[in-house]
Amino acid sequence: MDLADVVPLQPGPDDYAYTFGGRAPVVTVQPGTVVELTTEDCFGGSVRGFGDLPSQVCVFPRLNPVTGPVAVAGAEPGDTLAVHFVEITPARDWGVSSTFPHFGALTTTHTTAMLHPPLEERVWVYEIDVPAGVCRFRARGTDFTADLPLDPMHGTVGVAPAAGETLMSITPGAHGGNMDTPEMRAGTTAYFGVNVEGGLLSIGDGHARQGEGEVCGTAVETAMRTVVVVDLVKGGGPAWPRLEDDRHLMSTGSARPLEDAFRISQHDLVGWTGGLLGLDELDAYQLVSQAGLAPAANVCDTNYTMVAKFPKSVLGGARAYDGLHDRLRATAAAYLRQR
Repeated sequence: MDLADVVPLQPGPDDYAYTFGGRAPVVTVQPGTVVELTTEDCFGGSVRGFGDLPSQVCVFPRLNPVTGPVAVAGAEPGDTLAVHFVEITPARDWGVSSTFPHFGALTTTHTTAMLHPPLEERVWVYEIDVPAGVCRFRARGTDFTADLPLDPMHGTVGVAPAAGETLMSITPGAHGGNMDTPEMRAGTTAYFGVNVEGGLLSIGDGHARQGEGEVCGTAVETAMRTVVVVDLVKGGGPAWPRLEDDRHLMSTGSARPLEDAFRISQHDLVGWTGGLLGLDELDAYQLVSQAGLAPAANVCDTNYTMVAKFPKSVLGGARAYDGLHDRLRATAAAYLRQR
C-alpha cells in the first residue's frame, strides 16, 4: 500500500466531539484510507487518582469525548460504511474505573427509582503494562491484586444518525454510538448504515479491557492510539451496526428493556445469515437458535446493547459483503509491514 493513503488524526483538548450528528467533518478521506487516530478516555483525562471523583472533576455533558467525525468520500444514505480496526493500543500506563451514585447495572438510577441510597462513588486506578499484556486490579478495601489480560477495544464507534438527529455520545442506537461491546477490538470490522452524506464516523471511549455487560458502568478507561481502515460499500446499509471478525458474524441491538435489545440483535442476525445462506426465515431462525451466542455488551447506558454472534464455520464458504473483511485484513497487514 501507499503511505499517501494514511491520514493522521490527533485532536487537541478542544477538538473532541460529544455528539453523533450536529458537527461538520474534521477530515474527508477516500474509501480504503488508513486513519491513525488518538482518543481520550471517557472522563476526558480528568480522573487520574482516587480523589478525582467523576461527579466533581467532570462537567456534564462533556463526557465520553469522541474523535471525528471523519467523512468518507462518496458515502450516501443507504450505503454501508466499513471500519476495520488494525490496532488499538493504550496510550498511557494507567487507566481508571469507577462507580457512580446513579449509574450502573446494580444501583438506583433516575429511571430505576429506589428508596435506598445510591452506591458510593469510588475510583480504582489500574496499572497498564502493554509489553506484558496486562492491567493490574488493586482492591481498595484490602491488599488483593490481580493481573488481568489486556483486551483493548473501543466502547463508542458510530456514524451520524438519520433525519438530522443529534445524539449524545453516551447513547447507543441504530447509528452505533456507546455500544460498549468488547467485540470492538483489533481485527474486527464494523459495518454501519450511512444516514448522511459522508457517513461521519467518530470513535472514542477506549477500554484497556471490559467484562461483558460493563456492569458497574465503566471499564478500564484509558486514552488510545488506534489505527483503522475505512471503506465503503454502495448500498446494503444495515438497519443496525454489524461486526465481523475471523470467526464470527455479529449483529447488535440497542434499546430498553434489555430483552428488546436482545430481540433486535437476534432479528438482524436471522435475516443476515438467512440471506447469505439462501434460507427461508424459519430455517434461519432455527439455525441461529442452535448455533448462535448472545453476549451482553452493556446493561448500564441510556440504552442497553446486546450482541448476537454466529460462527462463520457454519456458513459453508458464504461471505458477508463479498469478502470485504478479508480484504481489509490484507490492507491492515500491508500497513503493518510497511510502517
